[in-house]
Amino acid sequence: MPRRARLLLPDIPVHVIQRGIDRAACFFRDEDRQVYLDTLGGLARSCGVAIHAYVLMTNHVHLLVTASAPPNLSALMKGLGQRYVQYVNRTYHRTGTLWEGRFRSCLVEADTYLFACQRYVELNPVRAGMAPDPAAYPWSSFRANAGAQYDPVITPHPLYLALDRSPEARATAYQALFTEMLDPAWVDSLRACTNGGFVLGNDRFQRQLAAMLGRRTWKGAPGRPEKPVADPAQQDLPL
Repeated sequence: MPRRARLLLPDIPVHVIQRGIDRAACFFRDEDRQVYLDTLGGLARSCGVAIHAYVLMTNHVHLLVTASAPPNLSALMKGLGQRYVQYVNRTYHRTGTLWEGRFRSCLVEADTYLFACQRYVELNPVRAGMAPDPAAYPWSSFRANAGAQYDPVITPHPLYLALDRSPEARATAYQALFTEMLDPAWVDSLRACTNGGFVLGNDRFQRQLAAMLGRRTWKGAPGRPEKPVADPAQQDLPL
């Protein structure tokens, strides 16, 4: 059975996750993480992909990105995967792949969910018990987005820049977002959309993207697939 085409559109944020094969480690020391970030930053600029948030965990990576054209994200992840695996194999005298199949992704409605998604990404080390707060973990974008340090990998999203004219006030406003807990139901929804390759957004956003893409953008009900309709935006969304 052919694999389902990835849902991608220009200038719409995408949450990306890539795991090590069999959930095994893909980073073994800090030097590995720095090589990954250096490669990510360089390829993102050449591929036309803006990186808004990231976190490098022991056995997986989260990214929140916006690509100027749909093929750009795939080009970035392919180049990043190849170069980093070559580095790891050469450094640790190993062979074979490092990643578990294709990267997972979902389109994200920016107006409603961009900051929630950034918080989800940057709070991963806290949820995993690896750091008491996001600022204590050095391998994420939190310090850059919170104004503590410059990070050449990061390109702020326009919504982030709109938090305030002043960089200092903008950083303070961003830090304030982390005083609120993420809704566990929303976290489950983000994970399901990313693993399933669907769209994270409200009903109106879902229908707009379905019409643009010509296909359903949400998880369907079990059973035989429905017959296609002329306008996917007219299909009923699940309750």
